[in-house]
Parts: sequence; structure tokens; C-alpha cells
Amino acid sequence: MFSTNRRQFLAASALGLSLDRLLALPLAKIKLGITTDEIDDDVLTACKFLKERNLRWAEVRNIWGKYNTAQPAEKVKEANSIFDSNGIHVSIEGTPFFKVPLPADDAEGRKKLDKEWATLDAAMERAKIFGTDKLRVFGFTYGRDGQPDPKAYDRIYELITEAARRAKERSLRLALENVGGSYIWTGEDAGKMLKRVKADNLGLTWDPNNAAEKGERPFPDGYRKLDHARIFHVHVRDFRHNGDKVEWAPVGGGEFDNLAHIRALLKDGYKETFTLETHWKGPAGKAASSDTSLKGLLKVIEKV
Repeated sequence: MFSTNRRQFLAASALGLSLDRLLALPLAKIKLGITTDEIDDDVLTACKFLKERNLRWAEVRNIWGKYNTAQPAEKVKEANSIFDSNGIHVSIEGTPFFKVPLPADDAEGRKKLDKEWATLDAAMERAKIFGTDKLRVFGFTYGRDGQPDPKAYDRIYELITEAARRAKERSLRLALENVGGSYIWTGEDAGKMLKRVKADNLGLTWDPNNAAEKGERPFPDGYRKLDHARIFHVHVRDFRHNGDKVEWAPVGGGEFDNLAHIRALLKDGYKETFTLETHWKGPAGKAASSDTSLKGLLKVIEKV
């Protein structure tokens, strides 16, 4: 009992909260974690950060300086052993799959697609090692300064459908993220994609902040255009406008109404994981930036 209380006291102290206040946080309602490389690429360092703050979930993207899909399987097993020994569950495996310009429909383009299918194979193998059934994937890019080709969407939907079919054979789900410079950037884009790709193991990593970057009001406008039952994962952070551009901010230091958004998700039956994907870079480095943003996020969660 003393050991447990001591750990909780240390977690509370790290957050600048009293122990009673920390224990009152409704984290039982929310499966909350952080993208590990937004803390540190070193897995043990990231795990210690999470454990000290009483968090039990993590999205895994880069480990030890490389995308997990670029690490050999033995290194991934080593990482998973560290997660296990620290009581951290991998909520979703971050992959770079389909975060590339849409290849041309020719021989050279097919070679590029073969590399993407190899990335998916590696990702699926690593997801099994991590003990998660969710992979974060993408829907091809066209560049932040360019314009999407409307004629490309049919082919993109076909390729996403094929990816979902391959994942289903391994009992895995694909959580496609709406991200800047992608054909699937906003809630509106994501909603259209979900209507066309019917695979029940294909859903979203919903990132309202990325949607705001395109000029959409992600909540409630973009959110209303989604099939809420197919939101498999949610990214949390904050943003603010700087002139015509959007810049990232610590949670509570920007414009996004995280409280209303989280309340709506829970009301609509969302029971899956939330990840603080900090992005905002404070002067004291990544871990300190994630800590600052986490403190802001916990204040939001208190009110949920």
C-alpha cells in the first residue's frame, strides 16, 4: 500500500497536483496515453515518463531513432518487453503506410506500391508483437502547397480497400489518420472516404487539429461528417491561428475546445483510446512540452 501511495504521490507531484486531486481524475473513463517519441525515442525513458504520471497507454511510432517498421523484429520485441515490464499497453502502432504521394498507375508506380505493401507487411508483424490490433495508416499525399486531383480519389479508395482486406486476414484494424497534405485531411474528406470504403476493419485515427490546419472547423462541423462508430483512435492536442496559418499549442493554450469534443465522443459511445500527440515544441524540449500539454489535458479531463 505504501509503495502504491508513494507512486501516486510522485505522479501528483510531477503534475503539480495534490494526491487527492489526482485520484479524483476520471481516467477510468478515458484510455489516455502519449505518443512515445513525443517524450523520447528511447523506449525506457518514455515508459518511465508515462508510469510516473499514472498513464498506461502509448502510441508507438519511432523507437530508438527509427520508425518501428524500420527496426528489426528483435528490436521491436525488446521494446515490447520494456512496455510490458512497465505496465504500458500499446494502444496503436504508428506506421508510415500510404503516407507517400500517390504513385502513378504504371510500371514504376507499381514498384513504389510494392514498397508500400512491404511496409504494411512489416507493420502487421510488429503490431502482433506489440499486442495491438490497430495500425495508424494514411491515405496518400499531394503536398501542403498543392491541390488534390479529384480524379485520384476512386483509385485511392480502391487501394485503401485492398489494404483493409490484407489487414483483415491478420485480424487487424486500420485507423487511417486525416493529416496535412493528404487526400484525407479534414473531417469532410474522412467522412467521404468512410462512405466509399465499407470494410468494417477500416476506421479513423481522428485528428481534429490536423483538420483545422486545412481551414475546417473540426468540431462540431468536421466531427458531424464522420461515422462515429468508425473512429478507432483519437489524437489530442491544441492549435491556435497565427495570421492565416495554424500553429500547434499546448492543450489549454490554444483555440480548440477539447472538453466539448471529448464529451461528444463519450456521449456518442466512444470507448477506444486517446493519444496526446503533443507536436507543440516548448523551449525545454520534448518531454517538458509533453508534460506541459498533459497538465492542460488533465485539467480538461477533470471536467468531463
